[in-house]
Amino acid sequence: MSKLKITQTKSWIKCPKRQKATLTGLGLGRIGRTVEHNATPQIQGMVAKVAHLVKVEQL
Repeated sequence: MSKLKITQTKSWIKCPKRQKATLTGLGLGRIGRTVEHNATPQIQGMVAKVAHLVKVEQL
């Protein structure tokens, strides 16, 4: 299974609570923090909801 490298690039200060919860669920919360997840449909859906706040690389 492929992996995704997700890096938070923008602040979540003025974002709705659902987007903040999505970032927390992904393991993010600070600009510059990077996490790796398997590319499951659930993770890809979460990334799609906060695509304007993160940078995604395929590993």
